[in-house]
Amino acid sequence: MLPDVTRILYASDIQPGARPAFRTAVSLCGHYQSHITFLHVVEPMREHAERLVRSMMATDPSLKALHDDGLRHVQQQVVERVERFRQQELQDHNQLRDEQVTARVEEGTPWKKILEVADEIDASVIVMGVRHHTALLGETASKVMHHSTRPVLIVPLG
Repeated sequence: MLPDVTRILYASDIQPGARPAFRTAVSLCGHYQSHITFLHVVEPMREHAERLVRSMMATDPSLKALHDDGLRHVQQQVVERVERFRQQELQDHNQLRDEQVTARVEEGTPWKKILEVADEIDASVIVMGVRHHTALLGETASKVMHHSTRPVLIVPLG
């Protein structure tokens, strides 16, 4: 059993089939009366595409504004999707109050951002799902496990 779980970082790609991992985080949260930070990480553009976009933005300032607006729009859509996912699950698991779950969207390399947010919120445990049925975990889960100084709970999905 995990000692004194006060903050749970649940990292999700919010794809279909991710609910078992969230339900595990909800169960932990209900048992320990703690708090879940529901994190989704948006990956940045590939290096080549990023350079191309930045060079175009340097010559036309209106493109930078368009890029920034587009990024904000994508982040808002993801936050809304996370909130819908969270609300649907909380309806099914009424042992939690709304204030026990916070949705958060960050941009960056997923495994690095997960560890960064875990440090920032001082997470007691990181909960995440993996879809692979082999001995090998997904790249993000594997890197989180190998680089984390905190307990990591991996939940098989499907």
